[in-house]
Amino acid sequence: MRTTFDFAPLWRSTIGFDHLAGLVDSALRQATEDNYPPYNIERSGEDHYRITLAVAGFSADDIAVTAEQNALTIEGRKPGKAAGEFLYQGIAARPFRRVFNLADYVQVKQASFQDGLLIIELVREVPEAMKPRRIQIGSGASPTSRIEQKKAA
Repeated sequence: MRTTFDFAPLWRSTIGFDHLAGLVDSALRQATEDNYPPYNIERSGEDHYRITLAVAGFSADDIAVTAEQNALTIEGRKPGKAAGEFLYQGIAARPFRRVFNLADYVQVKQASFQDGLLIIELVREVPEAMKPRRIQIGSGASPTSRIEQKKAA
């Protein structure tokens, strides 16, 4: 099932969000794809986040974590087949690739592997120059007339 959306009303009232349609399309496509390995995304503070992936059967050496500009990619691949014949194999060990889109200024702080879980800590650090600031509102007099008033006094 493929769903399409008309973003025309959104484009009339926003500027610089051209990539939004691509993100929505990507999210819809991902929702219908394989959901392996299972994961959680949680907020651990105001600007702190944690992604936890259940990667049972993988070791830290089997997993690659790559942070690019606005994307976090996690790939897992098991080396070769295990010796022996499985009578039943319920633990998945197939290769996977999971991509998370990151908002601006979200950075990966660390990744750890514990008890079959890959834990990735993220933090949003907005540069001081990009934070909202209050603009002082002057009186109705123009800057030039204020200078002339100071000279006359």
